Amino acid sequence: MPSNRDRAVAAAIELLGTEGIRALTHLRIDERAGLPKGSTSNHFRTRAALFDGVAAAMVSEELPEVAAAFAPDTVEELIDGLVGLFEFLTGPNLTTTAARLALLVEAGHDPELRASLAGGRRVMEQAIVPTFARLGAPDPSLATQALATCFEGLYLHRIARHAEVDARPVIALVVRAGFAR
Repeated sequence: MPSNRDRAVAAAIELLGTEGIRALTHLRIDERAGLPKGSTSNHFRTRAALFDGVAAAMVSEELPEVAAAFAPDTVEELIDGLVGLFEFLTGPNLTTTAARLALLVEAGHDPELRASLAGGRRVMEQAIVPTFARLGAPDPSLATQALATCFEGLYLHRIARHAEVDARPVIALVVRAGFAR
């Protein structure tokens, strides 16, 4: 059985991903999680602490999927893994990805949230950069940055615009460019 803290975080992600940043209040989280009033506040005294908890949970939840995508032996396997990852993030994990987008927009004017999300991105990059290096990318950090930017743009198209985007050719183009000399 999940702890009250974990239930609060899961409810916060669900609220963010389905109703947006304005829906995120301690009371609404308690209600969504089926917790006694004040439970979320006991675990996350401030909105910044709540954002930190949500960001850490999202990274923890997605890191196994990211790690699996970055265990290929060839560039083509990398592309296949990334397409699968994108489909997971915008399919079964859509609510969490939508929650991330809501937080990214909010981070534009919230320095504490921006710092929290940057920490999560560093964790993800640490999982990705070594794969680009192992497969021979001349600048693994730049290839990772291009890929992350590509994913964020694809998320926006698919989630915010409800656009059907064939991610494979876009991801393939960006990945192959990361190996160009």
